[in-house]
Amino acid sequence: MNNQNSLIIVIGATAIGKTALSIALAKHYNCEIVSCDSRQFFKEMTVGTAVPTNDELIAATHHFIQNKSIHEKYSVGDFEKEGLNVLDSLFLKNNIQIAVGGSGLYIQALASGLDHFPPIDVGVREQIRADFEQFGLKDLQEKLKNLDPDYYEYIAGFNPQTLQNPQRLMRFIEVCISANQPYSTYLNKNKIARNFTPIYVGLEADRAVMYDRINARVDQMVKNGLVTEVTSLYNYKHLNALQTVGYKEIFNFVDNEYKLPFALEEIKKNTRRFAKRQITWFKRIENALWFNCDTELPLIIEKINYAIKKSASID
Repeated sequence: MNNQNSLIIVIGATAIGKTALSIALAKHYNCEIVSCDSRQFFKEMTVGTAVPTNDELIAATHHFIQNKSIHEKYSVGDFEKEGLNVLDSLFLKNNIQIAVGGSGLYIQALASGLDHFPPIDVGVREQIRADFEQFGLKDLQEKLKNLDPDYYEYIAGFNPQTLQNPQRLMRFIEVCISANQPYSTYLNKNKIARNFTPIYVGLEADRAVMYDRINARVDQMVKNGLVTEVTSLYNYKHLNALQTVGYKEIFNFVDNEYKLPFALEEIKKNTRRFAKRQITWFKRIENALWFNCDTELPLIIEKINYAIKKSASID
């Protein structure tokens, strides 16, 4: 890791103000922005993904905004490779750059890399699920304990709630059985070294404020033409890119499964649920700098500068 390069990563729930802060920071540090929002990659999706406005795109140079088509296959692994290449070129111009987004997995891919696991045998997956349905959670726990005792003990000591999550346990077990290796042997392996230090800057708000912001954003999307945009994409509703909040609900309206007012309320409700999942993901990040969404920019910059200075002093 090159402690001379710093990647300021703006995180937080949807509609909390990440775009505005990232642009303000890009202006202050005279740098560019790498978007890590997986919904904003697609050029056919504008209103429902809240892509930056034309004025915002002019205010700061953005990367990975509407650069792909919904018809293209694009994985988080693809993004990791392309994102690192972009950052390599940006750091030649300025040793401080900005990343922003609400897609936790894509941020993780860019900042530290993902663990790569072997392909899973479908028959193994089906058998593990059948066993769980027959024997329950305790059986999953015992299986993991036998297949990967080291990882079991690690979870029990540092993240015990995971032992109550059958989906996670089944994932661990299917890797162990398919690969004939402990799940833990695949963790933190073969990751590309980063030439920067990530500085996480999180925005948050009281739940009532956050929900009000979400509701207001959905109302604005409707005024901006959300229903027209989604309806125009109806023939492609089976594509992965469109299996997302704000689109699925309108597709149900087009299919006469929902009345429009109900569809819009469902978007608000599902967006609030999504925001809660985002917060859970981001709060796991150690040493993140968290600020209320109304915090004045100079204070945020002061804290960021201190974090950059501190990271540069670490050998």
